[in-house]
Amino acid sequence: MLDESGSIGESDFNLTKSFLSRLVRRLDIDSGNTRVGLVTYSDYVGTVINLNAHSSVAGFQSAIASLNYSGGWTNTDVALAYVRTTMLTSAAGDRSNASNVVVVLTDGQSTKPTATQVCIKFTKRFPSRSVSLL
Repeated sequence: MLDESGSIGESDFNLTKSFLSRLVRRLDIDSGNTRVGLVTYSDYVGTVINLNAHSSVAGFQSAIASLNYSGGWTNTDVALAYVRTTMLTSAAGDRSNASNVVVVLTDGQSTKPTATQVCIKFTKRFPSRSVSLL
């Protein structure tokens, strides 16, 4: 989950994209052992890259490079709910026999901290699955 709210700014958003591109280079995506997805968020969920969208590091890096900054509020709760209900599904490429790790990259507090805490609890108690939230 990538925060693209107004407090991030375009310059820091681009730095985060560069960090993500370097990070995914270290993942075992090309072999099919690792699947990576991405959701940008601010007022609402922005760009969505499902877990089954890219089967190579180069493809995922290209998708990261094409992300555009939008600004807005920091509605982390909306993005967490989307990931839990839509991305972590077989239709989006989730595998029932694989662990899930959700990484939230943000610069600060959610616009709705109480709603975000509720979503964190629901995400960690994902039915019959363990989800690590970083």
